[in-house]
Amino acid sequence: MPSAEVEITTDLAHRLLTDQFPELATAFLHTVANGWDNVMIRAGEHFVLRLPRRAAAVDLVRHEQLSLPAIRRLVRVPVPNPRLAGEPTDYYPWPWSVLRWLPGHPATGQAVAARWFWAAGLADFLADLHVPAPDWAPPNPVRGVPLAARDAVVTRRLASGHIPRSDELLALWRALLAAPVHTGPPVWLHGDLHPLNLLVERGRLSAVVDFGDVTSGDPATDLATAWLTFDAAGRADFVVRYSLRTGVGDAVWARARGWALVLATALAEHSDDNPELAAIGAHAITELLDAPDAHLAR
Repeated sequence: MPSAEVEITTDLAHRLLTDQFPELATAFLHTVANGWDNVMIRAGEHFVLRLPRRAAAVDLVRHEQLSLPAIRRLVRVPVPNPRLAGEPTDYYPWPWSVLRWLPGHPATGQAVAARWFWAAGLADFLADLHVPAPDWAPPNPVRGVPLAARDAVVTRRLASGHIPRSDELLALWRALLAAPVHTGPPVWLHGDLHPLNLLVERGRLSAVVDFGDVTSGDPATDLATAWLTFDAAGRADFVVRYSLRTGVGDAVWARARGWALVLATALAEHSDDNPELAAIGAHAITELLDAPDAHLAR
């Protein structure tokens, strides 16, 4: 994982709250997540602070603050609700957010086979989300773009010696690059839809979180979650439900498989120190190459 450029602690969070939102400064604080880009610190029962740990994440916080109010009006599954926008200070250089706490646990804690129970619900969430985005939707050069725009980086990863079964993956990648490109309007995208960003409560999908990569473009980017999150049974429910809701055909699913390969190789290359992300990448590679439906886009 990228190194933190600022150490995010509960002491820092308390100081920020005291200075900017004193009504929350007495809340009990504890760190609940420390990811690639942000640290999440829960504040009492109802709120969570989202603080960038490196400069590259600063725009992502702003993109969430800009986009989530519009996205919340489109979808029926709960998503983060930025309640307060924190400002940079002389002791913390970046903007930050206070959001409403959403109940649930990351789907990584649920057996993959059990996720089929809410696969259709996630498909409904994406069908609701994937509507034409406004011109002001945040740009993102590595999400929602044509697969060909990711060819150089994927080819480099597969030649690095760090990705298992790289020869098989390269052959699949070359086949998937031939899929027709997205020709419709750019639609709203979550941009990073893997099991750590899907919350589950009592076996059901309870929320979709972490919209830092939110953007617009090809819906296939989000549909890659079919391989990142599910096994063949769950994926079948997901694909059928989304296809019925939206009318998409084989081309979008071929591109979605390509995006699953893009994301899986990124996780496989960069997650040695994060077992959960590494496991997501390994699972997706297995699903792409060995699952009963793995032959469909070859």
